[in-house]
Amino acid sequence: MTLSTKLHLTHIPVAKAGMLIRVPAAVVYNAFVDPQITTRFWFTRSSGRLEVGQQVRWDWEMYAVSTLVEVKALEPGKRILIEWGVGEQPTMVEWIFSPQGENATFVSITNTGFSGDGDSLVEQAMGSAAGFGLVLAGLKAYIEHGIELNLVADRFPEQRVDQQARH
Repeated sequence: MTLSTKLHLTHIPVAKAGMLIRVPAAVVYNAFVDPQITTRFWFTRSSGRLEVGQQVRWDWEMYAVSTLVEVKALEPGKRILIEWGVGEQPTMVEWIFSPQGENATFVSITNTGFSGDGDSLVEQAMGSAAGFGLVLAGLKAYIEHGIELNLVADRFPEQRVDQQARH
């Protein structure tokens, strides 16, 4: 019997990422709600600010990719809950902002609700966890130091539509 025949999932994987950001929770929370800030470290364009019950569209123009996001819950400075991939195979993403003293916040992001076969579930969860890790690192550099690292833009250089046009 090979190793692969012994493997089976007993639960659907969950993607998790977390990072200490050395600014107050209200500031970190706002960085995800206000697209004027979020576009500095994550997506490139948004149809609007996050508001409960509203749908917004997030674009990653360098990859010619977008997703619809439905805002399920906003608790200022504490929590954001969205469903993204609306109309496709949506998943839930939750941000929890935990103050660490007056001037620091631990941000945890959890992505749940993946669908598909076992291999697909694992691939989606691993990709999501890695992606949110980059988002948090980009946020940290931007919000703490004013540096735009372009981590998301540089993650898949071979898939960038603006790069393909030059070759």
